[in-house]
Amino acid sequence: MEQYETEEQQVEAIKRFWKENGLSLIIGALLGLGGLLGWRYYNDSQIEAKEQASFAYEKASEELIKGEASFGEAKSFIDSYSDTGYAILMALEMTQQAIERKDLVEAAKQLEFVVINAKLTAVQSIAQLRLARIQIEQGEFELALASADKVSDQAFKGQSQEIKGDVYLAQQLFDKARAAYSAALETNNRDQVLKMKLDNLAIAANG
Repeated sequence: MEQYETEEQQVEAIKRFWKENGLSLIIGALLGLGGLLGWRYYNDSQIEAKEQASFAYEKASEELIKGEASFGEAKSFIDSYSDTGYAILMALEMTQQAIERKDLVEAAKQLEFVVINAKLTAVQSIAQLRLARIQIEQGEFELALASADKVSDQAFKGQSQEIKGDVYLAQQLFDKARAAYSAALETNNRDQVLKMKLDNLAIAANG
């Protein structure tokens, strides 16, 4: 997986990929069912449903950007298309909107939806990481540790360890924080922010 500096960049990359390739991937998957009875009807109905979901997503997304009044419409979209990838994208957009409004409870709720419903482990892992950071902001340190522990995609293990280090630092468990930051650096030894966090541990421990 291509590396991105922040979870926000990862989310944007997923959204771009889905918008650019979502329908073609769906059609490709359906072509594999060509030998099944009733293929033509299944193909037409499924593609039509996906196109409807795509159109509804674009409309709800545009409305969501306009303001809080459209937040309910976005929730309605998720309820109507909860079994599609577009519901995941909408939940991620709602998460960002909620964070901008400083509604961490709503942001956490949407990320939990993504964790439960996303099919790709990479998307689940991104949601777990973002959820853990929100839980740190809420002072829910044990929940944040649990969320970080659930990150299953190896590409995100370094970020998971960094979050654990942040939690342990907040709890003033400096030895555990040092171990977590060191483990994170093993996956990305060029991360200057991580190096700074590790260097600052000695100051924090003696402060």
